[in-house]
Amino acid sequence: MFRHSSFLYSILLLLFSVVTAANAQVLQPTKLSVALSKPAAKVGEELDLIVNARIDDKWHLYATDFDPDLGPTVFTFTFAKSPAYELVGAPKSIGATKHYDDIFKGNVTYFEKTGRITQRIRVLQPGSLTIKAETEFQSCTDVDGRCIPGEESLSFGPIEVTGTAATPATPAKGSTGAVVTPAAPAPAATAAAMATAPADTATPLITTATAAAVVPDSATAVAAPEEVPGRAMGGAALAATTAAAGAEGADAGLLSLALIAFISGLSGLLTPCVFPLIPMTVSIFTKGSADRRQGILKALFYGFSIVFIYVVVGLLTSVLLGADGLNLISTHWLPNLIFFAVFVVFGLSFLGLFEITLPHGMVNRIDAQADKGGWAGVFFMALTLVVVSFSCTGPIVGSILVMAAQGGGLRPVIGMLGFSLAFALPFMLFALFPTWLKSLPSSGGWLNTVKVTLGFVELMLALKFLSMADLAYHWNLLPRDLYLVLWIALSGLLGVYLLGRFKLSHDSDLPHLSVGRLLMAVLAFSFMTYLIPGLFGAPLPLLAGYLPPQSRQDFSLATGAAPAVATALPNAQCEAPRYADFLELPHGLSGYFDLEQAKRCAKAANKPLFIDFTGHACVNCRKMEATVWSDPRVLKRLREDFVVVALYVDDKQELPRNEWYTSAHDNKQKTTLGKKNADLQLTGFNVNAQPYYVLLDPNSPTDLAHVLATPVAYEADAAKFVEFLDAGLARYHQQVAAR
Repeated sequence: MFRHSSFLYSILLLLFSVVTAANAQVLQPTKLSVALSKPAAKVGEELDLIVNARIDDKWHLYATDFDPDLGPTVFTFTFAKSPAYELVGAPKSIGATKHYDDIFKGNVTYFEKTGRITQRIRVLQPGSLTIKAETEFQSCTDVDGRCIPGEESLSFGPIEVTGTAATPATPAKGSTGAVVTPAAPAPAATAAAMATAPADTATPLITTATAAAVVPDSATAVAAPEEVPGRAMGGAALAATTAAAGAEGADAGLLSLALIAFISGLSGLLTPCVFPLIPMTVSIFTKGSADRRQGILKALFYGFSIVFIYVVVGLLTSVLLGADGLNLISTHWLPNLIFFAVFVVFGLSFLGLFEITLPHGMVNRIDAQADKGGWAGVFFMALTLVVVSFSCTGPIVGSILVMAAQGGGLRPVIGMLGFSLAFALPFMLFALFPTWLKSLPSSGGWLNTVKVTLGFVELMLALKFLSMADLAYHWNLLPRDLYLVLWIALSGLLGVYLLGRFKLSHDSDLPHLSVGRLLMAVLAFSFMTYLIPGLFGAPLPLLAGYLPPQSRQDFSLATGAAPAVATALPNAQCEAPRYADFLELPHGLSGYFDLEQAKRCAKAANKPLFIDFTGHACVNCRKMEATVWSDPRVLKRLREDFVVVALYVDDKQELPRNEWYTSAHDNKQKTTLGKKNADLQLTGFNVNAQPYYVLLDPNSPTDLAHVLATPVAYEADAAKFVEFLDAGLARYHQQVAAR
């Protein structure tokens, strides 16, 4: 009976697999073509190698100029060394959008719809020159979180070179023979470049990439050569097209920054250094002017002067640091540590430990200019307000500049514009409508309460910058549990403070508890309560982009339980997993990172395989782990009923040389763990997107025709994922019984 039903099931599954394979398409969201800035050149002249990208709607392609250690795959060239030319500088992404990614905690650049990447070269020898390059890249979509890695061979030329052979310039950044990675060289990328060298030549390869910051949701693209209309476009036209394509994402980021800065400006008004000055300053314009019209004009000029002063501060920040400086600030460990220290100092200042003030001599000189009157006097009155209020607004302004620096460009200017508009608005409005002054609450202890609350927030934000440096350089100073403990302690202390259980310096007596303080205390305790389950393994999805990844669990509700590290292997005969020194599974799961190891263990344990095709840069993979894998029903099945193997398709770990092989799919040599796993997914299942989950009998071939259940990609419904696991497990038991 079992044999007949099993045979029939196998036939149906085979037919389904054939139909699925026939209809399945390997995703190619990004298609590349090449061009030259000019078809001919004289020896010693420079020209650009141009790569045009056409990107499917709702997908994006990661560009060249961000830190490769953030996670997403940077668009990378690998050139063979040649005496006929040399590279000049690093590749450039024309019209790419820069975006701060909360998941990867850094700046990434990417293209949408179309893109252009150029690499400048200098020709050194006469003749007909054809330049070949290998590229690696990644495409992602925000629709369902899929990421597609890609690699493609490109050929530029022929270039007709005339003149007399020249001597190569002294190699510099971007020159032939150098690995171009402005931030930090990626050893794995260099290894991958060497691996693609032709077998019949010993000439080294050169890899060009740039490194500086982060990306949106991750994806990866296997591109096929195809002519793109952009190839015939002029440089200016294509640059305009790509700039327009990226404008929407950039505008959204600038709008959110401006909104945060505007709210921060309003909070700056509610500090003891500023709020009492509002009615006094407005009365100077309304009562000290010859007529109402002049008073209103001076108040408006006063407000615009405040805006001008702060915008100049933002502009100077952009100009003095430049794009490269702002990019370095957002990604390098040293600026992040400096920002951590600055936020701690600002937070302690708001708590009343000390005051940050500017030199008194400078304040007095500016105030003297304000006393001279006239329009110049009004401007210096505004400058005096900015300077005098620095002890309260300085930490807020500094925080906005730090956040703006994470995105580079004119973001500091936008941040200061948003802050100053909110800061100047009351002075102008109350001059226009002086009767509104009567509705202002009187100054008092509540102003210091606002200041102290901001101090606690500053201290909590400081941990984010320390965490960014800690994660990037693997110092292990601030693991997730310690991070959460500090946030819990700070939010709890804030709640207790708001209830009036203790006072800080500059606090006045609290005869009764206001409704406002009570509601703020409720928010603080609610936030603290939300954080506490995270100590015991809860994923805390609302804060997934701000917390360090969950790699271990130092707290457990189980009596006498050990910390939640990886559990014992499924069978005593199972071997220790390879690559476990730098790869790990979430939620304390045990498992493997090598398919053959996992197969041997599954056979010994008599369990089916749960294959997780994943990636370091795959945002939806992390979401699945945080929201679906964490479901007790899913976690129980993965822990007890399957042997789990996570196959990272973007890992740069070089394989032992005896494991290198040439793929039958693309006839390319696979030398890294990620390329091996990506090739396995593509050849076995005709799919190149992650996440992708496969249930397999360890005694069966690794292909679509032998899966235990229809593979699943992103599935946010834990109940449906449980059904998938149960279906595969039931099918496995049927196969075992039929043997």
